[in-house]
Amino acid sequence: MADSYGESPLASRAELLAHAGAPGAVHLAEVPFLAQVALRVDPKSAAAERVGTALGAMLPTQPGEVAEAGNVSVLWLGPDEWLLVGPRGSAEEIQETLTEALADEHAAVVDVSAHRTILDVAGPLARELLNKGCALDLHPRSFEAGRCAQTMLARAGVILVCRDAETPRFWVFVRASFAEYLADWLADAADEYRTRHTRTAIDDVEPRQPEPAR
Repeated sequence: MADSYGESPLASRAELLAHAGAPGAVHLAEVPFLAQVALRVDPKSAAAERVGTALGAMLPTQPGEVAEAGNVSVLWLGPDEWLLVGPRGSAEEIQETLTEALADEHAAVVDVSAHRTILDVAGPLARELLNKGCALDLHPRSFEAGRCAQTMLARAGVILVCRDAETPRFWVFVRASFAEYLADWLADAADEYRTRHTRTAIDDVEPRQPEPAR
């Protein structure tokens, strides 16, 4: 079957991201074409309970909570709003599952896969990099794995998800129209880590000059 996805929003920034940051410090990459389906439904309704049963995990009800339902992540975005994120090509299947569970109840299911792309920000200095443009406290005690937040990063509206707190890894969901801007900002903000890493590597290799005799 032919690939119907075309070019990802950050295809033109692939090389930039690949060379941004520094090994062992920060890694940047695009995670393109994941399925993203928006759901609006009354969380207290029977329909919401049926959705949870169909997915294999109840819809999260606490702010910033992320539930895992097999290979689908369910992000809490509001009291009656969620974003379901699944593997590439699974949007139709997710929609069908939701629609069947909702039956004729008042709800909304929309494929928004084309609205946003995802930037993967990982490495020991990932939090430091993100906090250059984001006011959230990203320390694990405040923003642990399995948490999400709608916030601003470098003045761009994003959804931030902590994928791993111990070996820091974050997913940044950004609208396609802002993706190149944000990729450029992250690459520029990470430039100091490449410089720092290079300087450290040189210092490790260069022999220390002996002190002059006194």
